[in-house]
Amino acid sequence: QVQLVESGGGLVQAGGSLRLSCVASGRTGSRYLMGWFRQAPGKEREFVAAISWSGGNTYYADSVKGRFTISRDNANNALFLQMNSLKPEETAIYYCAATYYSGIYYRRPTNYDYWGQGTQVTVSS
Repeated sequence: QVQLVESGGGLVQAGGSLRLSCVASGRTGSRYLMGWFRQAPGKEREFVAAISWSGGNTYYADSVKGRFTISRDNANNALFLQMNSLKPEETAIYYCAATYYSGIYYRRPTNYDYWGQGTQVTVSS
């Protein structure tokens, strides 16, 4: 089992920045891909970004490319998401997730084994 706890959400004005963090505990010695997802009220959970175990491969939703950066610190079991130039439509609960899956369908929430409780990000216009 892996437990994930997110932090760093909050209220920010449009165009502003936030840095989300996620700390893993439990079975952290295994190699797993990690990702960020978000879910707005009344909408499905959507993929934001993912990163391989080594950090050598990163993947982004088209809507966040060039503005968001995912990174990880395996020594401290931590995952990060730097979000710049935030938009009001990106208001959502942001979730950290981990998976042993290593295929091409990393955008699918159903392929993730562990989830955090989420952190609220609100972007005001």
